[in-house]
Amino acid sequence: MEVIASAQRIGRSSRPVLPGFGLTLGYTVVYLCLLVLIPLSAVFVRSFGSGWLHFWEVVSSARVLASLRLSFGASLIAASVNSVFGLIVSWVLVRYSFPFKRFIDALVDLPFALPTAVAGISLTALYAPNGWIGARLEQFGISVAFSPLGIVVALTFIGLPFVVRTLQPVLEDLDREVEQAAASLGASPQQAFIRVILPALWPAILTGFALAFARAVGEYGSVIFIAGNMPMKSEIAPLLIVSKLEQYDYAGASAIAVVMLVLSFGVMLAINALQSFAAKRHGER
Repeated sequence: MEVIASAQRIGRSSRPVLPGFGLTLGYTVVYLCLLVLIPLSAVFVRSFGSGWLHFWEVVSSARVLASLRLSFGASLIAASVNSVFGLIVSWVLVRYSFPFKRFIDALVDLPFALPTAVAGISLTALYAPNGWIGARLEQFGISVAFSPLGIVVALTFIGLPFVVRTLQPVLEDLDREVEQAAASLGASPQQAFIRVILPALWPAILTGFALAFARAVGEYGSVIFIAGNMPMKSEIAPLLIVSKLEQYDYAGASAIAVVMLVLSFGVMLAINALQSFAAKRHGER
């Protein structure tokens, strides 16, 4: 009787907390359709509302191509910079103890909590030609504010937390005995990092890169102040979309949004494929 009672208790405890697969999958599909698929489908429909020729005329114009090139190029550069320095920051926060560690750890989340407009104004005040940092850089002929370089700085600022917070839990769970084993076999610290630690971190680095890139592509508030918004030079695609909306050119704004959506999805799909490949290679090892 005790065995039967214990079996019944185990059976009751193993019941899923949520309803069955079919019901939860249905809720998931409906929820994603309402929040993601239907709005994106509306953008596609609206972009082709004036015909294919108008769509192609909008997206192939020199101004739109320049803004798309700047948005995606600056986002890729900013995400790459954050991948390197985000790894360093997360490594220091996980592996070392030092005064004011919690304060510095909290500073990493500041771009999350800070309104983007405030971030843009602050960065512009710092990097303007008469700013604290910008005035010193101007002495060396480096102009940050009102240039593409300023856009990269703003996108790097808002994207850093994504890389750090993605890498931190992976570093905390990383077994240090593997590093000690590599050292006992004669590997130098650099060799142990490249051959042992980096392969384990590579999927997380790609995830942080993807999140930082996705955040940077659609960034608006922190960029418009420091960019200068000069057409063909420092005008980003989201600003061009807003400009067309202010001119009541909804089809043109939707056309640019569709191109950004397709390009972003392609980049994210490639990053996810690389992430899966890296995770598979690490599992085989």
